[in-house]
Amino acid sequence: MSEVQVVASREVPLGGPRAMTVRRTLPQRTRSLIGAWCFVDHYGPDDVAGTGGMDVPPHPHTGLQTVSWLFTGEVEHRDSSGVSALVRPGELNLMTGGYGVAHSEVSTADCSTLHGVQLWTALPDSARHLPRDFVHHVPEALHLDGATVRLLLGSLAGHASPVPAHSPLLGAELVLEPFAHVALDVAPDFEHGVLVDQGPVLLEGVELARAELGYLAPGTPRLRLANPSGRPTRVMLLGGEPFPEPVLMWWNFVGRSHEEIAGFREWEAGSERFGRVRGYRGSVQRLPAPPMPAVRLRPRLSPPSPGDPSAWG
Repeated sequence: MSEVQVVASREVPLGGPRAMTVRRTLPQRTRSLIGAWCFVDHYGPDDVAGTGGMDVPPHPHTGLQTVSWLFTGEVEHRDSSGVSALVRPGELNLMTGGYGVAHSEVSTADCSTLHGVQLWTALPDSARHLPRDFVHHVPEALHLDGATVRLLLGSLAGHASPVPAHSPLLGAELVLEPFAHVALDVAPDFEHGVLVDQGPVLLEGVELARAELGYLAPGTPRLRLANPSGRPTRVMLLGGEPFPEPVLMWWNFVGRSHEEIAGFREWEAGSERFGRVRGYRGSVQRLPAPPMPAVRLRPRLSPPSPGDPSAWG
């Protein structure tokens, strides 16, 4: 039985001092990356009438791809490529912010309950300066013995996602039937993470509660999940080859050096690097970048060194 590292979530405000709170499991000092997955937010079920829902003004990204996935609700996405799209349950929206992109995210008027995940993948050097891009994909439901799978990225259970990835990755939603035991053949050179949305779920016999993430190091050829309850449970399965390049994350940027991150703050000057988001109707037209920290930012590999003081946004 493989050893499972349990990573707890922490609550953070979304997009600054907003009413909506999300639960963040990556990055943390105990676990920075799972493959190229470098950021994992889990939110909801959130009563939009009570909290105001999601309203994130235009903000920049570099060096990453964002993966938006909803369980319930509807979010309007706008970005500086001119894309205006709706994020709906079971539909993948993947935005590439290589060289630079800006986007906004707002729950729609028809959305009463908001529930989903926001994930980032770090782009390797070969792809991190790509032009901005956007892909929409609706994965089919794959019915296995004891589970229903929707494959976002990579390959699983004999199926492959058509959505291109720039490093070896796996991303999938799994809904486990009551009292189900599921064994999945996975790439043994991948590390894997299981984020619980509806639990409890057993990963290799270790119980994970809602918003906890179970991590497995490379060397696992078969991943075992179990639902000990009499109702369906749901998890997000994330995997990938250990990311070989140092990654520096700060605020909404993924880079490689302190100087590069400092340069990305040209967002404050209205740099055309990030383009313009058209049609956002909020009162704040752009999120300001925070000041650089007093300490020098240092790249990190997964897992981080004990006591590493690097700042993460």
